[in-house]
Amino acid sequence: MESINSFFNKLFSPFYKYAHFLLRVTLGISFFLHGFGKFKVIDGFSGFLNSQGILFPKLMTYLVAWGEMLAGITIIIGGLLIKSLPVLSNLLTRLSGAGVIVIMISALIIAHSDWSIFIGERGKVLFASEQLFLLTLGLYFFVKGNN
Repeated sequence: MESINSFFNKLFSPFYKYAHFLLRVTLGISFFLHGFGKFKVIDGFSGFLNSQGILFPKLMTYLVAWGEMLAGITIIIGGLLIKSLPVLSNLLTRLSGAGVIVIMISALIIAHSDWSIFIGERGKVLFASEQLFLLTLGLYFFVKGNN
């Protein structure tokens, strides 16, 4: 087993410094697209928020959409500026991670609270894996920054 592990270590060691960037790009693109997509369904999403008792649903729709897009863009920018502006890039990464955390906790509570961990509405098995994955990535970048 050690020889197999050693083989993979040698094979992938040139890519170690880029591995976390895959997480950053995945989170950034996913969050940007989620926010961008909300602009196409402003009235529907606003109506949903209203049905959940959220105050100022139209305003909140725009804030969520812009928040998702900005968090997605800045998490990527935070990675691109590591060498040229290390302090700013670290701050952008952490703030973006915090934004992701706030948005995803809100999404889990407001939009996906009926899913629970194993059983969703009408008895369907619905695991909020995407939401938990995005929340975890946000937490990762908030805690780790660019370190």
